[in-house]
Amino acid sequence: MDDLDTAILNALGADARTSIAVLARRLRVARSTVQSRLERLEAAGVITGYTLKLGEAARPNRLRASMVLTIEARAQAGILARLKAVPEVERVVTTAGRFDLLVQVAAPDTQGLDRVLDLIGALTGVRAAESLVHLTTRFDRAS
Repeated sequence: MDDLDTAILNALGADARTSIAVLARRLRVARSTVQSRLERLEAAGVITGYTLKLGEAARPNRLRASMVLTIEARAQAGILARLKAVPEVERVVTTAGRFDLLVQVAAPDTQGLDRVLDLIGALTGVRAAESLVHLTTRFDRAS
């Protein structure tokens, strides 16, 4: 990746709907250059897709929590498979440090959130689980 690739990624990161023509004008390069760079970045897996990111206002009745799990080392594959089958689980991240997994969940109400937190904590191979209920998102820079 060079400076032009970085500039393209930064522009699309700010507004993924920016057209190739607008990108080319802003970056002072030919449209074909931007198009070929995008194709190369996509083929290399640097760009894996273009998506719509909904804000909290689009889902007003949704409670979120993060869980940190300590698991048995040999149980990770089975736990991940079971977590993938739970529709309320939005994201699972492996971590280094005191905990092994960070699990983000969402539910429409407190009863649903309580149910999914209990379900995850009771999975075979989970040694310890701690949940953190999200209150207010102050800002979000995640892509």
